[in-house]
Amino acid sequence: MSQSITADFAMGAERTTSIRIARLLNRVVFVSLLVLLAGSAIPYGTVEPWWKAAFVCGVFTICIVAIVESLLSRESRIGGSRGVLLAMLSMAAFAFAQTIRLRSGNADPAISALNPWNAISGDPYQTRFFAFQLLALTACLLMLYRYCATEKRINVLIHVVLGVAVASAFFGILRQTAQLQPGFVLPRTMPGQGYGQFINKNHFALLMEMALGLGLGIGLTRGLTRERVLSYVALLIPIWMGLVLSNSRGGILAMLAQVVVASLLLTSGKVGYGHAPAAYRFLRSKLVRVVLLICLVGVILVGAVWVGGDKLVSSFGNASTEIYPGSTGLRGGATRNEIWRASWKMFTAHPVLGVGMGAYWVSITAYHDASGVMTPQEAHNDYLELLASGGLVGLAIGIWFVVSLFRAVRVNLASENRFQRAICFAAVLGMTGVAVHSLVDFGLHLLVNAFVFLVLVMLATKRLDVQS
Repeated sequence: MSQSITADFAMGAERTTSIRIARLLNRVVFVSLLVLLAGSAIPYGTVEPWWKAAFVCGVFTICIVAIVESLLSRESRIGGSRGVLLAMLSMAAFAFAQTIRLRSGNADPAISALNPWNAISGDPYQTRFFAFQLLALTACLLMLYRYCATEKRINVLIHVVLGVAVASAFFGILRQTAQLQPGFVLPRTMPGQGYGQFINKNHFALLMEMALGLGLGIGLTRGLTRERVLSYVALLIPIWMGLVLSNSRGGILAMLAQVVVASLLLTSGKVGYGHAPAAYRFLRSKLVRVVLLICLVGVILVGAVWVGGDKLVSSFGNASTEIYPGSTGLRGGATRNEIWRASWKMFTAHPVLGVGMGAYWVSITAYHDASGVMTPQEAHNDYLELLASGGLVGLAIGIWFVVSLFRAVRVNLASENRFQRAICFAAVLGMTGVAVHSLVDFGLHLLVNAFVFLVLVMLATKRLDVQS
């Protein structure tokens, strides 16, 4: 009898120790994700191959700790959208399938040596690297679902995203006013090129859009005190200024789209608030909604022109050159219109399976009719690049992702949990900016932007247990 009691006591003590270790590892994983998010913004937004490889290795290292924590805690609940995760895993598996060696019908060894890796992808090595990156990002989303399970942690995550955006905006404004020679803090920063720590100003603008939508949405829906509202305004002003001063046309259009969506959602009753006051019911009238929307767009346009000045106006004026490149008399093939036509030709030549995820840069050369001075590395339209790189199969997986995301968002916007409604609404605003800007750019190719986008996906689709 005494031996049985002693054994039970030992097992209980061992279980208590395991729980303590699991709680410690739980905190370690959460903090590591925050550090990875902040750190990935520093090296030009993690754009170069070695930084991307370091990011992937970092994610998988954190995954090992997360697996140990799950085994010790005996807890494996996700609390997020399985459809979104399965769509991302399917895209990674499809990318791997594009690199499978195919049998060559040519028996001549000399000719076969010219194409040592006969596969669907035009660049199997880059396609596999894309698959590894996507697997790492999927693991990030899974861990965000798992380890951002409380309101406190979600608030910390939101403020880290805003902090990264504010720091990038201040660095960009400082560069614009003080940089006179190459190498301002970071070696590859050049005067008049890029913005913030980014080599491309449009990639900087995408990060600002996501942070602006996130902060604006939280401020509009959470019923903050006057002090908290002022703190959010203080955070959003430098983000807005950085977005405007970067002179990104896609960024400005995306910001306007965010304002339109925010106005329509707030005044259409899609975001529930319980017992709304009479003033709020008045704001939901159709006439007031139209007037409010026009005023908001007008104020933002005037403010953007006032802050951005002549450079922003001239940037929009140059848009006609990209639509009608023949007016310049050049055949550089560097305008978006020409790149889009070449990308569409590439899709029609490989309509089902595409040319390989990540292999756009090498496959486009066969369809890009230009002088050869410039060869596009991206399609400058993420939707068109997905179609060209993945074909109809890749497009179908992308639609699966969007449909799963939309279903989860619709449920969360109607939730009885006020905090869940607020973070979902804020995430929708951030993702609206990405959806619009991706029509003319490729900002999600940078891992920091992809990571922040997945933070928005998590906020929009995560199911919280506590009702308020």
